[in-house]
Amino acid sequence: MGRRKEILKRMDSFLQTRLEKLNLKRKMLVLYLGCVLMPLVITDTFVFGIVIRSEQGNERHKMQNVVSAVKYSLKTETERAAALAKSIYLNRYINEFLTRTYDSDLEFYNAYLEFMKDTLFESSLGSEQMKVVMYSDNPTIVSGSEFQKLERVEDTEWYQEFRDSGQEMMMYCYYDTSGLLEATPSRKISLIRKLNLYQRDSCEKVLKIDLDYSGLTRNLVNMNYEFPIYVCENGSVLLSNKSDQGVLKPFEPFVYRQLTEYTYDFQIYGQELEVCVLRVNNGLVEYIQRNLPLLFLLVCINILLPWILVRNINRSLTYRIQRLGEVFAKGCESEELSMVEDATGNDEISVLMRNYNWMAARQNELVQTVYKEKLKERETDIARQNAELLALHSQINPHFLFNALESIRMHSFLKKEYETAHMVEMLAVMERQNVDWGNDDVTVREEVGFVQAYLELQKYRFGDRMSFRIEVEDSCRMYLIPKLSLVTFVENACVHGIESKPAPGWVFVRVFLHQGDLCLEVEDTGVGIAEEMLEQMRKAVEDLSIEKILQMEHIGISNACLRLKMKSQNTARFLFESEQGVGSCVTVRIPVEKLKKLERSGKKST
Repeated sequence: MGRRKEILKRMDSFLQTRLEKLNLKRKMLVLYLGCVLMPLVITDTFVFGIVIRSEQGNERHKMQNVVSAVKYSLKTETERAAALAKSIYLNRYINEFLTRTYDSDLEFYNAYLEFMKDTLFESSLGSEQMKVVMYSDNPTIVSGSEFQKLERVEDTEWYQEFRDSGQEMMMYCYYDTSGLLEATPSRKISLIRKLNLYQRDSCEKVLKIDLDYSGLTRNLVNMNYEFPIYVCENGSVLLSNKSDQGVLKPFEPFVYRQLTEYTYDFQIYGQELEVCVLRVNNGLVEYIQRNLPLLFLLVCINILLPWILVRNINRSLTYRIQRLGEVFAKGCESEELSMVEDATGNDEISVLMRNYNWMAARQNELVQTVYKEKLKERETDIARQNAELLALHSQINPHFLFNALESIRMHSFLKKEYETAHMVEMLAVMERQNVDWGNDDVTVREEVGFVQAYLELQKYRFGDRMSFRIEVEDSCRMYLIPKLSLVTFVENACVHGIESKPAPGWVFVRVFLHQGDLCLEVEDTGVGIAEEMLEQMRKAVEDLSIEKILQMEHIGISNACLRLKMKSQNTARFLFESEQGVGSCVTVRIPVEKLKKLERSGKKST
């Protein structure tokens, strides 16, 4: 008893929890469905199902009786033919007549007349409408209506099937187009048997009895079954009480498989047969169809009257709550909460509306206050980031300046030449960029110009020890990237790659688009980087910040990587590859949707 109460308590708690998640309109709908519609549907369906199953059981029993009658009729006709075949099979005179050697056709004809008179062969057939033909490979017989040379049918369908089956007797159904015994093609249901009882002779003999096809069809039609009956063999209709089964027409395929209600498979002398019974409209369906308007009227009364009452009650309870919900939804889509304009009345719903208006007014006031404070914090944060960028820029300026000046100084000192006008011009270009930090963004075209100037300075320094090549796709030239970001990687390739290698080396700079990314690639054929150092660089790039860079001794690469990450909203990817003694390659991939692009007219596009 206690366990039952616990189960009922859990069920009650579950239903209460589920109902609390529904609005009043849905609760009224659940009340209507659960207390009115569902009991009505379940009761009517149960009663209707019992009637249907009872009617279907009766109908299936009738079908089984029909199939049994059809099977009995076919077997009866076949057994008659089998009895006749057995009589011929045991007849010694027939065997001797088929195996005897005749000197002439006249001798065969006289023997035939004597055989027919002495054996009373024709009278043994009685009133059966069956066609009996015996075949023998005796070359001295003359083919006629009852006796045929076997060689005439050796190529026919029925003989080959019988020979290949290896059976002593079999039933075979086919459409005869040979024209041996009948001028026109016709349907045949035949019983075929070997006449090999007397094995002393070497003559092969075969008996073929054609059943009365028209008689079988008439018997099936005359039974007056209420169901369509089809006797099929291998997907073809042999006999039926409905379709036109003319003896001269070829067998038709059975196309009513989906309408078949009952099937029965059986075998007659090796022939697989299937009896198919089709469904028909029974009395119950016809009764429902006749009384369909009345049933429809009753259903409408049982459904519509309760629905009208529930709908009116629902409107009286939920109209104002729905209005309140719409105001809530509208407030979620806008920046401030909307107010309920006409919160009239003294009931609980009216109190809820007035309390909501007070809450909405208070909430709007708080939102305005918090929004202004957040705006001030954002402005302060932007200013702080700009200051941090300026601090990074101040770290970059002397770094490039000292390297460039050192290159010119060393070259002038060693070569004692004053042909440095071009190099000084390149230095001026770079110095101008270092001084001008009004804007941190430059186009790829401008950045490549800085790279060109820097590499020419390095070329001037190293002479034949260094060569370079710059490849930039035209579609990439107007994208905006952080200033001196690409130059940083080029400077690293020259100083740490080419300078440390005594043999000549190359620096390759490539900018191209690939799979929606802007790719910045710097490759050198210098001394390469050790694997441990390479792994440290990869880990350092993954977790960069202003604070960490300020603590570093060498900040060039880290500075450039951080600025590229900040520019691309932390979507830039860096690939470091190197092999000692062969060279290094750095690839930066930035999604183009994260970059701005300067149009030819000078306008920015995103």
